Amino acid sequence: MGREQIDELFAQTLTGDFDDQAPWDAVQSLHNIGGREVFDRAAAWCSSDDPLKRARGAAVLGQLGKSADHPENQFPEECFSAIAPLVQQVKDSLPLMSAIHALGHIRNPQAIPLVIEHRLHTNADVRFAVACTLGSFADDPSVVDTLLELMQDSDDDVRDWATFGLGVQGELNTQEIRDALWQRVSDSDLDVREEALVGLGKRKDQRALIPLIAALNQPEVSYRVIEAAEAFLRELEQTPNRSPDDYIAALIKRLSL
Repeated sequence: MGREQIDELFAQTLTGDFDDQAPWDAVQSLHNIGGREVFDRAAAWCSSDDPLKRARGAAVLGQLGKSADHPENQFPEECFSAIAPLVQQVKDSLPLMSAIHALGHIRNPQAIPLVIEHRLHTNADVRFAVACTLGSFADDPSVVDTLLELMQDSDDDVRDWATFGLGVQGELNTQEIRDALWQRVSDSDLDVREEALVGLGKRKDQRALIPLIAALNQPEVSYRVIEAAEAFLRELEQTPNRSPDDYIAALIKRLSL
């Protein structure tokens, strides 16, 4: 693709509201194009005085060159070096949030202490970015305390992603983690409750059996509830295409063991 088309895509990333589809389509196109020219432009934007340009530059670099056939960042070390100063120095919530998300996509462990610094940020979108990114490092001992803290955040989405990160993405299985997941089973938010059930099912925590059976008895059963049931039963008989009633019967059997 020529310079003119790349220029047009970068310009499109600055149109409309931040969450509009058109600018994000342009970001995705720049991911797909990748290459040194896109990197250079996005890296320069990370040093711009314009908060939106900094945010879009970080978003482009976070998944530069990624595709179904190439799941890794094209220039991971260089992209990390361009984004990290935003997380360390920027005060504006928008580029800070974008940069934190971008570091989660790059998955460089050097990002962990930089991201943890923002766990108590006053902006919920920034804390949400922290929860999302730290889920990529959920088994790192330095991350656990922060995710446990964010599992009690005032924002539903922050609690949801912290619970998903530690309970579902992570493999650690301590009493502290299981107890934190159990607390979230009674959360006010449905998504958080269901992620907690998945995390407890993955760890075969018997406390989750009764609320899980209750969730399977609801008129509508979500994929997360099925995932939690599958996690409990994975080591038992494998029966394809089970109905909620099949799961309930198997879980009741498990409850009586």
